[in-house]
Amino acid sequence: MVEVKRTKTGLTVGEVASRSGVPVSTVHFYEAQGLIAGWRTAGNQRRYERSVLRRIAIIQVAQRAGLSLKAMAEFLVAMPAGRSPAADDWRRLAGAWQSMIDQRIETLRRLRDELDSCIGCGCLSLADCPLRNPEDRLARDGAGPRILLRR
Repeated sequence: MVEVKRTKTGLTVGEVASRSGVPVSTVHFYEAQGLIAGWRTAGNQRRYERSVLRRIAIIQVAQRAGLSLKAMAEFLVAMPAGRSPAADDWRRLAGAWQSMIDQRIETLRRLRDELDSCIGCGCLSLADCPLRNPEDRLARDGAGPRILLRR
């Protein structure tokens, strides 16, 4: 869970949503997932440090790169709470993401290059499917989208 330095004032959830460009529901979702943190005022209203805006920006960049929320949470644990990440923090985070992004690029490249051999049936269990199931290895595990069900 992200710890937050409490100041007298903070941003309301509406201000965070407006300034970050995400819906209020997304701010609440990110907090429920432990990606950001806030606190409650004496009047029971949510407040957030301004540094949460940078964290949300990082989350959005990571999502555009195709990284999972779980991966983001693991990386954000190392990011400073209560202040915006500095250039060194960002370089460390970006370096850690590099291999994951490279793997995604390679997977997409292979998919692009081999897509014309797919008949488009959607089952991906043909014996000669070069994309996901060479030699129909998944047939022994049973029917259905076995790869997707593992996740």
